[in-house]
Amino acid sequence: MARARVVIVGGGFGGFTAARRLSRAAVDITLVDRTNHHLFQPLLYQVATATLSPTDIMVPIRWGLRRQKNANVILGEATAVDVARRVVVLDGGRAELPYDYAIIATGARHSYFGHPEWEALAPGLKSIEDALDVRNRFLLAFEEAERTDDDAERRAYQTFVVIGGGPTGVELAGMLPEVAKPMRRDYRRIDTRQTRVLLLEGGPRILPAFPQALSDHAKRDLEKLGVEVRTNARVTHVEPDGVHVGGEHIRARTVFWAAGNAASKLAKTLGAPLDEVGRVKVTPDLSLPGHPEVFVVGDLATVPRDGGTFVPGVAQGAIQEGRVAADNVIARLAGRPTQLFTYFNKGDLASIGRHRAIANFGFLQVTGYAAWLMWLFIHVLYLVGFRNRVSVLLQWAYAYFTFQRGMRLITNYARQWDGTVAVGGKYLSADAELAVAKQREAVGSR
Repeated sequence: MARARVVIVGGGFGGFTAARRLSRAAVDITLVDRTNHHLFQPLLYQVATATLSPTDIMVPIRWGLRRQKNANVILGEATAVDVARRVVVLDGGRAELPYDYAIIATGARHSYFGHPEWEALAPGLKSIEDALDVRNRFLLAFEEAERTDDDAERRAYQTFVVIGGGPTGVELAGMLPEVAKPMRRDYRRIDTRQTRVLLLEGGPRILPAFPQALSDHAKRDLEKLGVEVRTNARVTHVEPDGVHVGGEHIRARTVFWAAGNAASKLAKTLGAPLDEVGRVKVTPDLSLPGHPEVFVVGDLATVPRDGGTFVPGVAQGAIQEGRVAADNVIARLAGRPTQLFTYFNKGDLASIGRHRAIANFGFLQVTGYAAWLMWLFIHVLYLVGFRNRVSVLLQWAYAYFTFQRGMRLITNYARQWDGTVAVGGKYLSADAELAVAKQREAVGSR
């Protein structure tokens, strides 16, 4: 009897976990991803702020599955899933992968709320290319401030705006002044202690997923670090020299985006109902409505609420969904009933800066140094690979005792004289690429 073919699309937390979970199953696994690495996204902001090296939070997918004889890895981009024919279409139709079962875990990208042109001006943090782009822009801002003789321009270059008050925005905003201040000895004409960081949140408070008390505590910690936190501040326009919040124009040469997500466009090819941000509305066992052989997990899926519970777009949610999807593939092969997915919240943590963090375990709320130590321990624990754990611990120890970051390298730098933003090798969505092309065409026609 032929072994069942399981195709897993996406090598993030959900897909990678599902592949490992199926290691002893009598199936042949093919994992497809457009990159060759599994990325630990929660620490992307530390690569972006020159604290960690990219290799500290990445492992090759092939290496991670090297001992798993039933797993094969393909480097390619899934552009459609034909559920009627049971095939995954790769690279726009250049190849197809037939499957008996499929687990779709392609995650999400940034949502710019109908303004794709903002992506080139305000990069977010979803990939290692994003993190390197953010790092380049952050470090280049100080180089430009050092070059200019115009005081207003210098202040604009030393002003950083972070849009979005969720965990990514809070952690990034809290890290920027901590990285900038110790750099004052590296420059002769500017004082990096004068760096201004603004965190703009469109809602009434930052970290809305946390209890009010912890949200307020995080806001106070950010303000102690020198971050200007503005709530109910909806950004209406992003341009090369700043952002508009209502009628106010904030001059800033560097803007970072952490305000929203949109599900991968692969969801639209599944023919299933989608929610308002493009996620697939799956059944309680994570399968596609009408197609029990297809499972959708991670940021691409929205799971029916059970007693008011909600699956947030975080690593632990994707990991748990990946495990259940894999177990349900095994159950279907054995003719057993599938299990319904129930999210178990192990706790929510956010780091605000040195010795500053918040943790919510439902029955227990922790702040300050204790929460910071918990945050360090849990993030090291979930890293893939012993080498990465040791390397991250060493980098953190170096930064802790010396107040210095060792990764302050500017790469892929090309000055743009036409007033547009250098995109470099960063991945942009098709909509953003079109918007950038139109922007440059408009500049060239002036």
